[in-house]
Amino acid sequence: MVQKNKSVKELNPEYKLESRNLNLFYGQKQALRDVSIKMSANTVTAFIGPSGCGKSTFLRCFNRMNDLIEGVKIDGDVLIDNVDIYKNEIDVYEYRKKVGMVFQKPNPFPKSIFENVAFGLRINGEKSKSYIEDTVEYALKQAALWEEVKDSLHKSAIAISGGQQQRLCIARAIAVKPSILLMDEPASALDPLSTTKIEELIHTLKDNYTIVIVTHNMQQAARISDKTAYFYMGELIEYDLTEKIFTNPSRIETENYITGRFG
Repeated sequence: MVQKNKSVKELNPEYKLESRNLNLFYGQKQALRDVSIKMSANTVTAFIGPSGCGKSTFLRCFNRMNDLIEGVKIDGDVLIDNVDIYKNEIDVYEYRKKVGMVFQKPNPFPKSIFENVAFGLRINGEKSKSYIEDTVEYALKQAALWEEVKDSLHKSAIAISGGQQQRLCIARAIAVKPSILLMDEPASALDPLSTTKIEELIHTLKDNYTIVIVTHNMQQAARISDKTAYFYMGELIEYDLTEKIFTNPSRIETENYITGRFG
């Protein structure tokens, strides 16, 4: 059960995602320490840092997945479109429609390709067959998968390749028309060719979505992101334009991690 105990402060509405003085505890263990960040709409932000540094925990704050963990306590503000998403009056079910999530390993449902993408629409009560069909096609095109599967939409999603499965999961997230896509190491389980396709897809999708990606692959962060945040031991050490982070970081801790002297 998440506990929230801090007054809400209005932040600049030009930012799509924000946190201010965010602390998160798993019981007595503090996993995030005073994290403040602002992310603009239609950008790609990469979270980097060693394993256990808090980057995935922080990512999950933006879709309230940490709510599912017993004993989690959050102190601070987390805002989307200038609305604190941990306020009591927030309808979590409605809010989550704004935020798509893609996990490290592809997790297609044991259904057809078509039904995987249509699943969220049906859960949300959509009955129109034509709308569902049009939206499935739209989402698969957005995920750069339509041309590969358009003649086999009723084939099992389990039967397609891992890279195709991950793009299918992205299509499934897109189908319910979110404005934000959270990606937790979406290419780490894929081969190099599939990874390239996912990276190209992310570059295309930012025209319509605000994307936040957790990655252990610093070269990937450098290739695909507009801004990069470096985390260590639950703290946000540095956050800046990706080019600056990788060529002229302000903090020696960041430089040591980027150059391989640490981590």
